Amino acid sequence: MVGSVFDDALELHSRLRGKISVQSKFPVRSRSDLSLVYTPGVAGPCRAIASDRGRVYDYTMKGNSVAVVSDGSAVLGLGNIGAEASIPVMEGKCLLFKELAGIDAFPVCLSSQDERSIVETVVNIAPVFGGINLEDISAPKCFSVEDALREKLDVPVMHDDQHGTAIVVLAAFINAMSVSGKSSDSVRVVISGAGAAGVAVARMLIAFGVQDLVLVDKAGIIYKGRKEDMNPYKEELARITNLDGLQGSLADAVRGADMFIGLSAPGVLSSEMVASMSEPVVFAMANPVPEIMPEDALRGGAVVVATGRSDFANQINNSLSFPGVFRGALDVRASIINEDMKLAAARAIASLVEPSRGCIVPEALDRRIVPAVAKAVAEAAVRSGVAQR
Repeated sequence: MVGSVFDDALELHSRLRGKISVQSKFPVRSRSDLSLVYTPGVAGPCRAIASDRGRVYDYTMKGNSVAVVSDGSAVLGLGNIGAEASIPVMEGKCLLFKELAGIDAFPVCLSSQDERSIVETVVNIAPVFGGINLEDISAPKCFSVEDALREKLDVPVMHDDQHGTAIVVLAAFINAMSVSGKSSDSVRVVISGAGAAGVAVARMLIAFGVQDLVLVDKAGIIYKGRKEDMNPYKEELARITNLDGLQGSLADAVRGADMFIGLSAPGVLSSEMVASMSEPVVFAMANPVPEIMPEDALRGGAVVVATGRSDFANQINNSLSFPGVFRGALDVRASIINEDMKLAAARAIASLVEPSRGCIVPEALDRRIVPAVAKAVAEAAVRSGVAQR
């Protein structure tokens, strides 16, 4: 089946020659029409914006547009495939922005993978856009790129691989806790993977109130004082997670744990490891092959199982979050996307289903999601003081 999907996608992309296009809002049928949309009439809005740059939101597309920016360094499960090869993914993201949230989004795929160059480029193109969606930029560079852009720009910036994923994981977590009868402040959660998504999910769960959290990467359990394969972001988390000082492998980490969240690699979790856990919840989100297949997790005793794939129940996919998050942020002209807005988005997504073992998040194309998330995000932006209207 997978081969068929790839073949069908190749045929579709070849036939369409790209998935998005620019569409005119105003038909130009006469000389008077031309004089309105171009010279001399266009001088009117130009002068208005020059005298008050805030009017750019009144007279241009800025207020409803997002740049989807990638350097192609960490694309899906494909790795560092470069700018050109990342274009189909970014086009797809733009299509979802338009289809689900009515936002005009444009793929901006950069030939440079230098951190400073990425930041400078995005700052220089930012006047056109009301928001910046960073995508498929490798860790740890993605953290510093986002931090720099948030500091330099007055429009919302979000690295979706981090925060979009974390929002949906938290939504699924909220409902999985309801199904399993466990409390978020008493469960032990193990996260496999300490890249962009793993770090963001850890931060989000801590913000939500999870107190017992252990991260594991290729070098094993992350603990305070570990020297191997560390960076400032792992060191930050080492100081506030794994409070018992566990060391060892993933198998050591999950023994007795309540929940496994996989954002890592295929096949790293076995049925035997699941069986060593305590009535476990398993989110195995590596794509296209998860950390453990759902049937194997269930055989090990998992109470709830979720993956990142659409052909299994409980798909945890960041398309549940980013259209609504940006819709809400643009609607109130938020200057940033902050923690309050992300938590509000997660709760809104979670609220759309009646939790059960086979349904802890809504389907990706559920048309209730964007309005619910946008409303929650906009209200949170106003409450937290980052809305500019």
